[in-house]
Formats: sequence, structure tokens, C-alpha cells
Amino acid sequence: QVQLVESGGGLVQAGGSLRLSCVASGLRFNEYVMGWFRQAPGKEREFVATINWNGDATYYVDSVKGRFTISRDNAKNTVYLQMDSLKSEDTAIYYCATERDFIRVALIDYELWGQGTQDTVSS
Repeated sequence: QVQLVESGGGLVQAGGSLRLSCVASGLRFNEYVMGWFRQAPGKEREFVATINWNGDATYYVDSVKGRFTISRDNAKNTVYLQMDSLKSEDTAIYYCATERDFIRVALIDYELWGQGTQDTVSS
């Protein structure tokens, strides 16, 4: 069964850190670009970060640059999102997703999605 499963979400105070994980199964993980997206209450889902197949290229939305780090471990079929210096505006459901070819930021280019993990940052 092809699926993505996120974990690591939770409640944290502003200025704190969280590390999200996304484990893939049923696909050749090292052939996919991986992305993280988020959806805050009442807002549309938005791009957060993406990483290419071998981890040597990444891209971030401006609002998280310098605070979030995306990485991957192909041996574990896992992509991570390290989130530091968290702000209340980072509160959202975070999703990981697969992209077949290139680093992209548009949701429509991503194929397989996880169920999401809730992150809540208290101020």
C-alpha cells in the first residue's frame, strides 16, 4: 500500500522547536522529490519546504527561511522538517507530499499526500 504517514506534531511554546517526520511506504522513496505543506485554520494549504531526491537541493517559503530545515534519510524512507524559533503563525496542520520530477512549490504538482499532523504554537 502506497502511503505517507506524518508524526511529530504537538503543542509547543513560541520560540520552541518541533521535528516532524514523514515515513513513506509502497514506493521507491529515493526517486521522489518530497515537500512539506501546511494549512492553518481558515486558510488555504500552502507550500513550506521541498527537497530533491538525494537531499542536495532544498527550497523554502520566505516565512520559514532560517528557522525550518528539511532533510531526508533515503535508507529510512523518511523526510524530516526541523522547526525552530516557532511562532504562533506557524500553527497549522502539516502535510508531506511526493513530487515525481522537480523541486516545485505548487500543490497541484504533488501527487501523494499524508494525513497531516497538527502543530500548535502558543504565544
